[in-house]
Amino acid sequence: MKSRFNHPPPNSKGEVNFEFSFAFQPIVDIHNREIISYEALVRGPRGEPSATVFAQVTQNNFLKFDEVCRRKAIYLASRLNIPSQLNLNLTASSIYEVDMSITATFHASIQSGIPIDNIIFEVVESESLIDHRNLLQYLQIIQDFGFKTAVDDFGAGHSGLKLIVQYQPNYIKLDRGLIRNIHHDYVRQSVFNGIAQICRRLHIDIIAEGVETASEYHWLQEAGVRFFQGYFFARPAFESLPDVSHRIFNL
Repeated sequence: MKSRFNHPPPNSKGEVNFEFSFAFQPIVDIHNREIISYEALVRGPRGEPSATVFAQVTQNNFLKFDEVCRRKAIYLASRLNIPSQLNLNLTASSIYEVDMSITATFHASIQSGIPIDNIIFEVVESESLIDHRNLLQYLQIIQDFGFKTAVDDFGAGHSGLKLIVQYQPNYIKLDRGLIRNIHHDYVRQSVFNGIAQICRRLHIDIIAEGVETASEYHWLQEAGVRFFQGYFFARPAFESLPDVSHRIFNL
């Protein structure tokens, strides 16, 4: 979930009186030939696109929605017997309600039986421009609780490098704009090589997100990427945990 609200008004904890659910998309470890995590993606109650849900999120309820969103994703993943980690999106607005958002997620994790260190919070790079100091404190609190963190859409904004100078997440997820046609684009390859070198030195794992073709996959594989997500492996599946064909690993 990505919020369009930068600073919450005093009444932003209103009730969430509409239904929604989730689809899940796998993140793959090609070295061990296994799924290491599933990202929870908001959908309507019958699988409608996320836009139909976000259209009902207002300034009066978006903080409550943010909290309920993560709790529902955790409980659904638990009911589906998720065998791996779970990636949850973190909105920039959450940094203004640390106690509510993180504590609720922590308790949901305990109640559902999903280990704390199996939950990965994703923060969008472009949103990290919003109150950078508070965001850094928030990420540190997440880490102190025992959760893992990832910077999503890395390369899409201008603040990603600034963020990892001050805080090193467990993962960065490369933006689709950098991945697209990387196999025959020298500029994209050069940018990727620079990011990869930084991540190796800082012990940050790279997830190539939005991989859609065999050519993109092969180039990134040869470049040393271990973790992948995208339509090439599996599309998001509504209220289920899709598998990945083992033929992918033999390409």
